[in-house]
Amino acid sequence: MKIKKAVIPVAGKGTRFLPATKEIPKEMIPILNKPMISIVVEEAVNAGITEIIFVNSRGKECIENYFDRNLHLENFLKEADKNDQELLIKDIGSKVEILSVRQKEQLGLGHAINCARPLIGDEPFAVLLGDDIMEGEVPGIKQLIDKYEELSCSGVIGLFEVPKSETSKYGIIDGEKKTEGLFKLNAMVEKPMPKDAPSNLAVPGRYVFDSEIFDFLDKIPRGVGGEYQLTDAIELMAKEREIYGAILEGTRFDTGSMEGYLEATIAYASRDEKLKQVIVDSIKKYI
Repeated sequence: MKIKKAVIPVAGKGTRFLPATKEIPKEMIPILNKPMISIVVEEAVNAGITEIIFVNSRGKECIENYFDRNLHLENFLKEADKNDQELLIKDIGSKVEILSVRQKEQLGLGHAINCARPLIGDEPFAVLLGDDIMEGEVPGIKQLIDKYEELSCSGVIGLFEVPKSETSKYGIIDGEKKTEGLFKLNAMVEKPMPKDAPSNLAVPGRYVFDSEIFDFLDKIPRGVGGEYQLTDAIELMAKEREIYGAILEGTRFDTGSMEGYLEATIAYASRDEKLKQVIVDSIKKYI
């Protein structure tokens, strides 16, 4: 069955970006002139996804509104003869169907994904986290979808290598190498200390699952931080089903951190010759 649905959890409080996130969802903070969430949705669309399910929370309705039509603004731009800008904002939500489900309590990533169960049904689906931006010749989530279809397995998880000293920031896998860049999952640990980490292969917020993952999400107790961890459900599922991890090709920006956000902004700005010169001039001026 072709994967056409993707779940994007956006219910978190974004505390690392306070005070901005007191009133603005972290996912709506822009990289230059484009919100982070727009870049993530574009990755999904470019991978063939036709339906996005946001797992949302109170006060973050502007994320859904961003992908809706704004006829007043469109008419204003049309009357002002700003046709390029008019087409730009009309195009934002035209390539994908946007649905939303409410996560009433922030009880972890596993809980958030389980909230989308009624809209997924028995179909396989992708998961993309909104504070990880992936770039590559082939969209990150498309690489996993292709592997899922090739292997006919129960799930494929995106991986990237991290320094051993940074394992406590990520979910880390214990896997058996099958081919270059592909591992069969044996276990998965949420944010282990370096001395306890089974590897240096971390998960950057890209997943593909069949619908059985929901059954395992129902079985797990609260884990790290008193939350229902997706990591725990994946580990449980890997004991009974075939789950693989695939190292993603491309560049990753952890825009959930201030450092990663700054790096992404510089990277995107450097692609424009005028803005690239501004970066060079600013560094000379301030550093």
